[in-house]
Amino acid sequence: MQAILLAGGLGTRLRSVVSDRPKPMALIEDKPFMEYVVHELSRYGITEIIFAVGYKGSMVEEYFGDGSRFAAPDGTQLKVQYAYEEELLGTAGAIKNAGQLVTEDSFFVLNADTFYQMDYRRLVRQQKEMDLDMALVLRQVPDVSRYGQAVLKDGILTGFDEKADEAGPGTINGGIYRMKRDLLKEIPDGKVSLEKDMIPRWLSGGRRLGGFVNEGYFIDIGVPEDYFRFIEDVKKGVVIW
Repeated sequence: MQAILLAGGLGTRLRSVVSDRPKPMALIEDKPFMEYVVHELSRYGITEIIFAVGYKGSMVEEYFGDGSRFAAPDGTQLKVQYAYEEELLGTAGAIKNAGQLVTEDSFFVLNADTFYQMDYRRLVRQQKEMDLDMALVLRQVPDVSRYGQAVLKDGILTGFDEKADEAGPGTINGGIYRMKRDLLKEIPDGKVSLEKDMIPRWLSGGRRLGGFVNEGYFIDIGVPEDYFRFIEDVKKGVVIW
């Protein structure tokens, strides 16, 4: 199985504590954050990763190389490729650019600065069983008014990035996707957002989008407080290697 890891952002909010490298390469103990993400993917059968890189992308390539040093727990070799952005393309633009290296009918997409412990095979099963063009992972939050709400009904996405009028619990986008390759041709050239542009367009255009809510460990290291929290969670064994 193939996955695109979106690692091309500038990481400006984390720059005060991680200034010498791309945000997903921020060190956790003696490993870059993204190695934890790669290891998690390899546990569930992802054998090919395409890094969508931009800012200091050569640092990612120097570390991960062709992937041969990062075998899965069962010994399966990992294959790694790189898709460079000459300019910032947004999430959907980066997926389209990296999608030139995708050879399978469906593939995973993840934000490389986010770690979500879950069974990725569940997303594969749901996409197949429900014949989804895109399957998404949502997560539960105590106050959905701070985010754009994502709404599921019987596994089908009925609303996305909706602003909640009142504070209260709800579900939001978890930033993990499995999408059919034929969606790539619908993404315009240039800078395009997956969350703001394409998912709402596909939803209103009748594409089958669905998913499930995952309760596993989640963190986005976009701000210093969460970066340091992940470091502590690794030390305490909260994060499973």
